[in-house]
Amino acid sequence: MIKVENIHKSFGSTQVLNGISSCFDKGKTNLIIGQSGSGKTVFLKCLLGLFQPDQGRIIYNNQDYSEMDEDQQTQLRQEMGMVFQGSALFDSMTVIENVMFPLRMFTNLTREEMKDRAAMVLQRVNLVDADNKLPSEISGGMQKRVAIARAIVNQPKYLFCDEPNSGLDPKTAIVIDNLIQEITKEYDITTVINTHDMNSVMEIGEKILFLKDGLKAWEGTNEEIFRTDNKTVTDFVYSSDLFKKVREVYLKK
Repeated sequence: MIKVENIHKSFGSTQVLNGISSCFDKGKTNLIIGQSGSGKTVFLKCLLGLFQPDQGRIIYNNQDYSEMDEDQQTQLRQEMGMVFQGSALFDSMTVIENVMFPLRMFTNLTREEMKDRAAMVLQRVNLVDADNKLPSEISGGMQKRVAIARAIVNQPKYLFCDEPNSGLDPKTAIVIDNLIQEITKEYDITTVINTHDMNSVMEIGEKILFLKDGLKAWEGTNEEIFRTDNKTVTDFVYSSDLFKKVREVYLKK
């Protein structure tokens, strides 16, 4: 679990986050949504420990990050997995070498043990017969699977995903959404996802935090977002005619 209390963050005279509080439960897919410039990326970087908030607390399983010493913070970072927007795979490494990279950095496993662990998670993300291929030799959807495998290979307690569906076709995006949700529940991970994809919100949004201008404008579930009368939320989520029709059908049930 990650608990956030009254987080503020500014850069010079620009206030980016203004008093955000929330809680992200483990075993659930927690989504952060909002327009570009709403503070999503800065907020995610605060959760990752890349930015230090100016005010407020971020608590990981009852441990306040700001009160941890350097060794404890390093240990916490090793318990985090990250799926980057562009997958961020190493072009010169094969698929299995990319997945093994966190193990080489943070464990004392033998090469054979690392290969076995990497092969196991590649199988878990349904990626077979690609171990020795380079990222340029596989599709975008397969690259996302490799990125997910790399993020979970070190058995993290926390999984962060930045626009995991970026650049994918709708069918592949749904597959990736379902895979992230399955892994979250299977390994009981605290998963936090930054996304613009409203399909993701509807499909896997067990907890949704909506940011606007650095403020928490709304939070709830994908069930509750259909019924909310918060105009800021409805204007953003149901900006297309298609989603407006989907909402109307849902409300008539």
